[in-house]
Amino acid sequence: MLAADTALLVVDMQERLLGVIPQAGRIVWNCRRLIDGARILGVATAATEQNPGKLGATAAALTQRLSAQAVAKMTFSCGECGGIFAEWRTAGIERVLVAGIESHVCVQQTVLDLLAAGYQAYVAADAVGARGAIDHEIALRRMESSGAVITTTEAALFEWCGVAGTDEFRQISALAKEAAP
Repeated sequence: MLAADTALLVVDMQERLLGVIPQAGRIVWNCRRLIDGARILGVATAATEQNPGKLGATAAALTQRLSAQAVAKMTFSCGECGGIFAEWRTAGIERVLVAGIESHVCVQQTVLDLLAAGYQAYVAADAVGARGAIDHEIALRRMESSGAVITTTEAALFEWCGVAGTDEFRQISALAKEAAP
């Protein structure tokens, strides 16, 4: 992944949904670090919300860092949010790193649709989650066997950065050194 040809998609990180996800604090923390790293490195970023009228807004810790309002959707896949993907295609983005919840529903269906649309999909395994451990594990395995690349938040941050010795590298290093919740 290069910062110039990759986008970050944060899927349905809504307070009401997070309340039932084990390790929600860790997932929010990693999504926040990805958003911060994307901003530092100029990586395009978008977020979605599943049925926000019923499920509420994106977690405040993330909303304040996003440059644009989350796009509302009713389908599980973010594929219906075509404006995001059309904008990214125009910008030459070929890769999408996906983070969010739930691994086996909205994240997985989005990743499968991204692959079908010709994107290279990446999943930050430590920035996605589900209510059930088996659903999370099987979703990661299914996405990988379908062609997605499974990675981690820190690996993605340093891959986007690409080189040491810059101001951006120092900021990314600071994100990597943060103590986990």
